[in-house]
Parts: sequence; C-alpha cells; structure tokens
Amino acid sequence: MHALTFSRFGGPDVLEWTALPDPQAAPGVAVVRTRAIGLNFADIYRRQGRYHLAGTPPWIAGYEASGEIVELHEDDRAGRFHVGQRVAFADSAFANAEQVAVPLDHLVALPDDITHETAAALLLQGLTAQFLVEDSHAVSAGECVLVHAAGGGVGQLLVQLAVARGARVIALASSADKRDAALAAGAVAAVDSGEGWPGRVRALAPDGVDVVYDSVGRTLGDSLALARIGGTVVFFGMAAGDPDPVDPRVLMDRSLTLTGGDLWNVLTSADARQQRADRLFAAVRAGQLQLSIAARFALRDGARAHALLEGRGSVGKVLLLP
Repeated sequence: MHALTFSRFGGPDVLEWTALPDPQAAPGVAVVRTRAIGLNFADIYRRQGRYHLAGTPPWIAGYEASGEIVELHEDDRAGRFHVGQRVAFADSAFANAEQVAVPLDHLVALPDDITHETAAALLLQGLTAQFLVEDSHAVSAGECVLVHAAGGGVGQLLVQLAVARGARVIALASSADKRDAALAAGAVAAVDSGEGWPGRVRALAPDGVDVVYDSVGRTLGDSLALARIGGTVVFFGMAAGDPDPVDPRVLMDRSLTLTGGDLWNVLTSADARQQRADRLFAAVRAGQLQLSIAARFALRDGARAHALLEGRGSVGKVLLLP
C-alpha cells in the first residue's frame, strides 16, 4: 500500500507518497481500506512537530476516515463486523493511508444512506459539536448562544445543532465567506471577529449571552465578560494560544460557570461511539445538519490539501481521497 508520510517536521513540502507494507489484522484489530479521509488541524500540528509522535519516521498522520473492512482476524469473524462492511472512525491513528489497522472498538458501522465522504466530513467534528451542545452545556430552546470560529468545521456544525435545539446563535468569524457560512448554518447574526468584536456582540446582546463556546483561547476573558449573570462559558480549544489565567472571583461575583470540553472524556466505548454517531447520521437524514466540503484532493496530493487548510482560507471540510 501507499501512505502520505513525513520523516521530518516542517511545511507541506515534507510530505511524501511512500510505499509501505500492508497492515495486518490482529485480535481486536481490523484492516480498513480507506475511501475518504478527513483532514484536520491536528494533522498539520503533527507535521509541524507541535505534538509528540511515538515511534520512528516515516510517520503517518490522520485519525479520521471511512472505508470498508478488508481483513479480520479469525478470532473476530463471528463478531459485530464482517469483511466488506462499510465503516468509519474518528480516533484511530495512521489514517492517511490506503489501508489502516483500526481497533474494532473504534469502528462505527455506516448506514447504507451515509456515503464515505459524508462520514469522513462529519464524524470527528460532528461528534465534537454534539458533545458540546449536549454534555458540556445542554443547550435549550430560547437560549442565546455565542459561537467563536463559527465558520470553521466544528463551528458550522455547532451552530446547526444549537439551532436545532431552539437556540438563537450569534456567530463570530474572521472573513466574509466564513460569516456567510455561519449564517447559512442558521445563525441569526454573524459578527466580524477582528479588533473590537466584543462591542459588536454586546450591541446584539446587551444583557449578555446564555452560553459562549470558545475554541480560540486568547479570547476567554472577553467570553466571560460577555456571558450574562449566571451564564456559562465552554472552553474547548486554543487556536490562538493559551488563555490568560482566570481569577475565580470573576466566576463567583457574577455566578458564572466555566467548563472545559473534551470529546475523549465521553467517547469511551464502542457503544458510545456508535450511539452518538447514529444520532449524527439521523440529524443528517432529517436535514438538521448540512455538510460543507471545501475541497477534495487525491491522497497522494496531500501537500496541496495541507497548504489549503493551513492557510485558513477554506470554508468547510477538506477531504483526502485514496
């Protein structure tokens, strides 16, 4: 098989199309032939050397893909999966390859009406958005919700899921295209996230918002200031760097709740993965979730895909197709 690999850290030019031995099935591990692969910022960070990588080069990035099972260990052939079955995964390593060895408990069975591209574009970011609106803060009808980076992959899905629960969403985004995408996702207003953005949000919500979803990090202090008395801020990313420390008296004085959000704290079993994924698929089926695919690249041309995503000019998911 071939894989998109890198043997040193750097820009997209370090990526190489490399022939490697086929992965092998083992007890509890299936071999999946990939059909569509989701590209995420974590893949860029790994290529840049910002994440610890186990093993020795060449390394293979990628954690999210869809395809079909091509090999099962004999011990697993009487289980819930079979050779030829369509599956997807959101949290298994080495996905940027034509074939991937995936633990069975990380696989999600795909319904017939969910395409490989839909699964690869939806699963990781959709599960994240779902967790945020259900577990980090259970969004309810009538709430005013502020979403940072609302034109991004998680942001667009988060807007749609919050709107489906009856919320009024104010979107923050850095470009006109991304603000248009947030409005198309159902936001009632889309605000430029450039300098002076807190004043623009305050004009729309003079008494503060019920909940803020902040994936930017450096904006956390402003997010807390924009939450209403008794409101909530969900902190789930640091796209612009670590936030400044928060004085707990700020929380006490205004009865605020500050909570973190990490999908891996709830995606802890095969049943949890499948049940949550099935609800996402149902939302797509019902028209509550519309996916935006920014671009498709052949896997061997992954350097071009990395350059597009790293430049932050894409609106929607970037897919790699083996």
